[in-house]
Amino acid sequence: MTETRFALRQKITLMVNRYELYPLADDGTEGPLMAFAEQKRMAFKEQVTFYTDAAKTDPIFGFKARTRMDLAATYDVTDKDGNPIGEFRKDFGKSLLRSTWHLSTPDGLTSVGQERSQGVAIARRVLDLVGELPIFLRFHFDFTAPDGQIILTSERQRSLKDRYELTVPKLESGWQLDWRVATAMAVALDALQGR
Repeated sequence: MTETRFALRQKITLMVNRYELYPLADDGTEGPLMAFAEQKRMAFKEQVTFYTDAAKTDPIFGFKARTRMDLAATYDVTDKDGNPIGEFRKDFGKSLLRSTWHLSTPDGLTSVGQERSQGVAIARRVLDLVGELPIFLRFHFDFTAPDGQIILTSERQRSLKDRYELTVPKLESGWQLDWRVATAMAVALDALQGR
């Protein structure tokens, strides 16, 4: 099995969250910018478009909520021409104690992603009750196919700014999750987790 790895960096500004995606080499060095996106805070209907650069001249993919301000909304991931390449939704009931997401693709893949650590999940909820405290919790998600194989991991790195490492394994069958779907899911984990 081989894997593809990426670094996802978030830059927070007053009205938008900015995300930058970089390929990661085996030694951990980052390659050139692959994708750039901005997510407007407090949008009534979430939509995020990814571009080839920060000038936003060439869109390459995006995701959009099907409904407005729904805690269990489904989000469609599409390529630059609007063709579906994946979808995801938060499982609101299971997420009360441990955040859980469902991810699927048009080729029939279904997977469930959960926070890796139940303890961290509970600690985050306690901290949310007392307000946003500056704490650097390791925020990890694993997405698993029905046969138990991991198809995506998103791991928050220890740093002053939000930085995630994404790993997309190639399965024994040769199948691998589309990097655009993996990136959309990782941005959603950061941007939509508190909803």
